[in-house]
Amino acid sequence: MEHYDCIVIGTGGVGSAALFHLAQRGVRALGIDRFPPGHDRGSSHGNTRLIRLAYMEHPDYVPLLRRAYTLWADLSERCAQQLYTETGLLEVGPADGFMVPGVRASARAHGLTVDELSAAEAEQRFPGFRIPPSMTAVFEQQAGYLRVEACVVAHIDHAQQAGAQLRSNEVVRAWRADGRGVVVTTDRAEYAAERLIITAGAWAGQLLGELGIPFTIRRKSLFWYDIDDPVYGQSGCPCYFYETPEGYFYGFPPTDGFGLKVAEHSGGQSVSDPLGLDRSVYAHDQEQVERFLASYLPGVSRRRQHHVACMYTMSPDEHFVVDRHPEHPQVAFVAGLSGHGFKFASVLGEILSQLTLDGQTPLATGFLSCQRFFSDAKL
Repeated sequence: MEHYDCIVIGTGGVGSAALFHLAQRGVRALGIDRFPPGHDRGSSHGNTRLIRLAYMEHPDYVPLLRRAYTLWADLSERCAQQLYTETGLLEVGPADGFMVPGVRASARAHGLTVDELSAAEAEQRFPGFRIPPSMTAVFEQQAGYLRVEACVVAHIDHAQQAGAQLRSNEVVRAWRADGRGVVVTTDRAEYAAERLIITAGAWAGQLLGELGIPFTIRRKSLFWYDIDDPVYGQSGCPCYFYETPEGYFYGFPPTDGFGLKVAEHSGGQSVSDPLGLDRSVYAHDQEQVERFLASYLPGVSRRRQHHVACMYTMSPDEHFVVDRHPEHPQVAFVAGLSGHGFKFASVLGEILSQLTLDGQTPLATGFLSCQRFFSDAKL
């Protein structure tokens, strides 16, 4: 049986970062995944993912994001690629809704700069977008997108350069604590290690079932459309996020030969088996985003250029779960990123390496502990 200092189960967005940070610390690390790096079978694909600093979900995420930005810049320098593109982010919604007040709260708590825009001011500044008079807007310049597959591959490449080993196309069947260590069983072999990191995405519920946290999986559709109006060109179109009566919608300017990207952040279909994810176009999903485009980005065509499906692994409160296993302290995990986690992948990988090797992290992650599901603790 091969023995390692640490094993990482799942080498997508967070797992690839964890493997990288372990290797940078000289740890003999092994990453195991049923798919190769940069695959399209989980949650870390689709060309682009938003990254934003004035975080509407909760102000406590902001210090983690500051560190994430630093780590993404470091990785970009290491691989000599532009992994992050700053386009700014236009966020639109009711003044008394969730999005705009949430952005304002994070900005106020952390001294961040966001531009407050009326509907008329937002339309004048971004003429391709429509904002009803009943809505208001904020614009954050220090926001944009990450090139998702390139980020994963860069973390894996540099992890391997630093000595990490990778087993792709290998299926993890189970893991068990073995004294103060662990044993991981796959469809090919057994591996022993002093420590274990679980970053299994949609498969986290299967590998962490004994915790009793009811993770659920939602199928999400991503669409790309041709643009007819040059106002949506790269320089004139920021990333965008809308809170509307029909749901939450977000998107990106055209990149790398793709059209304008749009998706619904809310909604989605329940998935019972992540291996059986239906990747076809659902008429309802397409109709939803096209109604959104007609109302708010009317210059975008209805010529669909591309479509992919991915998965959100939802925690009960839609906040991350970042912790050490309550019964096996040699095991650390991240799960339930709930559709807003990729931007944090760089820092979550670092945090997991710290929890695993040091038993603690200097970053404030207590609000993401699994203990909140076992007590009356709340975010």
